[in-house]
Amino acid sequence: MSVQDSRREKLDSLIQRGIQPYAYRFDTTHGFCDIQERHKELEQSGERVRYAGRLMTKRGHGKAAFAHVKDRLGAQQVYFREDALGAEAFARAMDLDLGDWIGVEGTVFVTKTGEITIRAERVELLAKSLRPLPEKWHGLTDVEIRYRQRYTDLIVNDEVRLVFRQRAAIIRALRAFLDARQFLEVETPVLQPLYGGASARPFVTRHNTLDMDLYLRIADELYLKRLIVGGLERVYEISKDFRNEGMDRTHNPEFTMLEFYQAFADYEEMLETTQAMILETVMAVRGTTTVSFGSAEIDFTPPWRRLTIREAAATGLGVRELPRDERTLRDAAARAGVKLDPAFGYGRILDEIVSEKVQPQLQNPTFLVDHPREISPLAKVKRGNPDVVERFELIIAGMEVANAFSEQNDPLEQRRAFEQQATLRERGDEEAQTLDLDFLRALEMGMPPTGGVGVGIDRLVMLLTGSPSIRDVILFPQMRPEDGHDE
Repeated sequence: MSVQDSRREKLDSLIQRGIQPYAYRFDTTHGFCDIQERHKELEQSGERVRYAGRLMTKRGHGKAAFAHVKDRLGAQQVYFREDALGAEAFARAMDLDLGDWIGVEGTVFVTKTGEITIRAERVELLAKSLRPLPEKWHGLTDVEIRYRQRYTDLIVNDEVRLVFRQRAAIIRALRAFLDARQFLEVETPVLQPLYGGASARPFVTRHNTLDMDLYLRIADELYLKRLIVGGLERVYEISKDFRNEGMDRTHNPEFTMLEFYQAFADYEEMLETTQAMILETVMAVRGTTTVSFGSAEIDFTPPWRRLTIREAAATGLGVRELPRDERTLRDAAARAGVKLDPAFGYGRILDEIVSEKVQPQLQNPTFLVDHPREISPLAKVKRGNPDVVERFELIIAGMEVANAFSEQNDPLEQRRAFEQQATLRERGDEEAQTLDLDFLRALEMGMPPTGGVGVGIDRLVMLLTGSPSIRDVILFPQMRPEDGHDE
């Protein structure tokens, strides 16, 4: 008989005896931390508590047994004695399986070995587990199973629980920073009639009633800037975005972004704001400016380095001066082993060189600045240098963590940039941006000078939790379908 068959037999037996195996409710008075903090200095407390959690261990000694019952914050020791519970209740407690959810009522005491323990006077089954937990001496180490069965991963791997608690703390710190500076948190559409705000391919769906295609947003940018036009002046959104692109260590098709926009600011002010926000978040979550990530020690001490795209590309190609024409630059990139799509223009080639040859080497926070106009259609031209735009990308540990512009607020220039994107799309660049006439109409109403920033939440969480893959910081990452699974 399999373990699951045995547990189903126990379930049938409970039902036949009139015992509810799946409770409606259990009122708790204390959690693990409450019990540990209130009683750690006491030898004998005697305080009555009601505690609930999942049964993780059980070891019996005749008419007594110890167990560990795990709630969301820790595993509390519980002591079962036949004379305290009664013979029938004690037998039922001994028949519990690891993984069952139980509620315990009793008094707190400290064992001779110094462990704070609940002496059970009542035990109630709250939910019968029909599947066994992974064997405790092996744990759950298969990465694919961990991602597919995150519920099991969270049960047996405490460090995974900690990652997602830290993720919540990081998002709280980001919100606190922006709220303290009078930014308004808003919500914008996930389903959009046009996609824009980034260079990426979208997911497409169909709305039957409207008889039209809609797109899962690839960015929040164009809607948030409409709100700046409307006079909200400082807005932010923490949201899910979706890009129909490849999957790897730093990419998942569904991911979380923070975007914030500030009227009357430019990219220089947003650069300083981004540095301050991330530094404050690092200190709030880690309490230090130095964070380990893989084999690297990342130093967040400001000010952070600045590096122009042309300087970076020249370094990547090992030359003092970059070629000025597209053909020569493409040939130089090919010799350096950079793979290029034939549709890429000069600016995109430059960007690919930096992404492949330089970005992976940038460990400490570095601002890449002065991007080509061709690849930055939503940014303003840099004052004093019309070949580039006022934009920065923040690179940490080889990953792009943030992207920002002095936002284009000239509707005529924005239209020309969109038209250039259309030309790139005709050349075969599937990630070129689309013409959004309503957004242009909004700009024609007048948008004040504005700075905007997008921050990849998942990558920031990776950095601050030491997680090597984006899948480690997303509770339910996208996976290929299972070939099959046991029933």
